[in-house]
Amino acid sequence: MPALDDSVITKEEVEREDTAAVGAGLDALEEPERHREPWWRRLGTSIVPPLLALVLVLIIWEIVYLLGVKPEVMLPSPAAVGDELVRLLQGGQAWQTIWTSLSRGLIGFAMAIVIAVPIGLLVARFKWIRLSFGPLLSGLQSMPSVAWVPLAILWFQISPAMIYMVVLLGAVPSIANGLTAGIDQVPPLYTRVGKVLGLGWWGQARHVLLPAALPGFLAGLRQGWAFSWRSLMAAELIVTSSKLGFGLGQLMNQGRDLSDAPLLYAGLILIFVVGVGVELIMFRPLERAILDARGLTGNR
Repeated sequence: MPALDDSVITKEEVEREDTAAVGAGLDALEEPERHREPWWRRLGTSIVPPLLALVLVLIIWEIVYLLGVKPEVMLPSPAAVGDELVRLLQGGQAWQTIWTSLSRGLIGFAMAIVIAVPIGLLVARFKWIRLSFGPLLSGLQSMPSVAWVPLAILWFQISPAMIYMVVLLGAVPSIANGLTAGIDQVPPLYTRVGKVLGLGWWGQARHVLLPAALPGFLAGLRQGWAFSWRSLMAAELIVTSSKLGFGLGQLMNQGRDLSDAPLLYAGLILIFVVGVGVELIMFRPLERAILDARGLTGNR
């Protein structure tokens, strides 16, 4: 009987090798990509495009100004607005007005979260509450912020409470609806596992629903902040009083009353910068952390 050649590969060995290769490929797909771009490249890709867009806007603005499409009292030059911004920053008025408005917005936003989270949980978990109050939340979310200002003045007169009422009415519906939408996307298996582990209603809400609904909840928080910031600016633009301090809305009102177009445009730019800054400093890192924890992002 001839001896078997060791170089001959049997069918079983081929099948084992194929199975191992498939398993390795699946493991590679499941393993998150660990390669990260250098910080300077990530910084360049995140900063350079917005800077180019800003330069393009300034060029178009300068061209429109030079063509005289609008008189200078309506459309000042970018240089005049830049000089006004430098004056406000150097004199400290810009920082004071930014802090006045930003502190109000953050306090009102925190109060809105405290109020909206229980509402969102109740609407998401109890069908009769959703049928009763769900349409009301959607209707409140679509209400213009300016419409609440006269009612807030009627209830609280001209006071900080009036400002916070407008902010809350603008932010709470958005945050509650965002949390409800996030909970609706949680797989039912999660709640069944929570019941098997013996978690009650509050335990499931705290340890299962809220963590699982974080991506949708974050979208609601981002939208809630946008609504609260717009509501705050609407209130500051409409109501001007020494009892309310001097915020960004009052700064724009001052530019309008004095027919000072550069001051008016400078206030508008500061409002825009604060909105973008909050997005980049607070919401963008939080979103990145949540998505990274779930393995939903690749290289950045």
